[in-house]
Amino acid sequence: MGLLRAAGVVYKPVEQLDLGPDSNEIYVEADIKAPRMGGLLAKIFAWILESRIFGALAFYILKRQNRVHKFISNATVEEPPMFVPLHPYVDLDEQEVIEIDSDASPAERVQQAMNCLPLTSENSLDAFKFSCFRRWTIADYSRAYRNGEITPLKIAERFIDAVHESSSRPLSIAFFINYDAEDILRQATESTLRYERGAPISALDGVPIAVKDEIDCSPYPTTGGTKWLHKVRPCTGDACCVARLRSCGAILVGKTNMHELGATPSGINPHYGPPRNPYDPSRISGGSSSGSAAVVCAGLCPAALGVDGGGSVRMPASLSGVVGFKPTFGRIPHSGVLPLNWTVGMVGVLAGTLEDAFIVYAAISGHLPSHEPTTLPWFNDCNEEIRLCCSNAVQLLCERYNWKTVEVTIPELEVMRLAHYVTIGSECSTALSSHLENLGRSEFGWDARVVVDIYGAFNSNEYIKAQKLR
Repeated sequence: MGLLRAAGVVYKPVEQLDLGPDSNEIYVEADIKAPRMGGLLAKIFAWILESRIFGALAFYILKRQNRVHKFISNATVEEPPMFVPLHPYVDLDEQEVIEIDSDASPAERVQQAMNCLPLTSENSLDAFKFSCFRRWTIADYSRAYRNGEITPLKIAERFIDAVHESSSRPLSIAFFINYDAEDILRQATESTLRYERGAPISALDGVPIAVKDEIDCSPYPTTGGTKWLHKVRPCTGDACCVARLRSCGAILVGKTNMHELGATPSGINPHYGPPRNPYDPSRISGGSSSGSAAVVCAGLCPAALGVDGGGSVRMPASLSGVVGFKPTFGRIPHSGVLPLNWTVGMVGVLAGTLEDAFIVYAAISGHLPSHEPTTLPWFNDCNEEIRLCCSNAVQLLCERYNWKTVEVTIPELEVMRLAHYVTIGSECSTALSSHLENLGRSEFGWDARVVVDIYGAFNSNEYIKAQKLR
């Protein structure tokens, strides 16, 4: 392909970039050429990519059309590569900020988080029984258990009935890949006994929480949405984040459905069925943490765990109308999580409310630094309705805390997206390489098969340059 070599960009050293509001850096809009494919078209495309004759040409065209050659493959970058996204933290002099003690136990951190929240109404839940649908929050569960209005065991029984009903026709929502009614009832019984003794562990005691099937959670296998991965990588216990929730008394109710290997944002799984959107079962709930978003959207759990490497928590949260939170790298230990994209994929939280996401994050987060880094949100490249909503939220924060907005320029945003895609693709391909040699590609669904083929087309030169851009 030497004769067709695309010219590469020469990037300035970072110290020469003007990041101010009057910068002359050019904003390059995204131009993604990746049509949605399924059925026969996906099979034909997979055959082309895996063909010795046509595959190399197809990959070359795909990379060129999506500007990977221009911005990554043939680019000149002076910076050294960065393989783990760790940055120094900046001390901030913030007012009205309460820090959660990182050295406290998960249950103690949950209590500290609860203390940060405004007092909730102590009204009995009977007040809501004649009203329309209402998601229970973690505070609702905790209050109802303490007041003896209901028990974790009764909640577990209703949960199991609801999952069974939603899995049957005409709904067939496919929330879960695996759930064990006996194990759920066992956990609920233990929690009920703790409340009867007046000794709940935390506000999460007896609260149902679901786990994406990319995270180890005993007694379930971890499939990653496949039919084979759990056979070559057995689950031997809880992931660290799951163990922390369990130590708070939460009821782990099963492994939620997901897009196979987290490959695309639709969330549709050819092996376990599509996790449908509870608002409209004819629509998707988004992916790849599709089941986690749907189970929270339906009100079956106030919160669920997902994993986000490129929007896999945030996109299904958006499509399902719930809160999606992807923490900063390193805030939640990654042990016990499938290593599909270990430097960009983080355990995240899907919840019905911002407060519930905060409580779960307090339980599962690891050792935090004394101060968090400065955050500069940027949201101009989006739908006008979203931009106005974000701008109004920033304005309210400015008025409440006497903050001010700072105009900045973020250069090379499209380049960052492509560098991210090369990174996540290379890491996923590497994580699966030994299994692919033994299994081949016949165990994959067709859309995941196409994605894995494309991921495997990135070479070491492109990966290293992506880390330089990082």
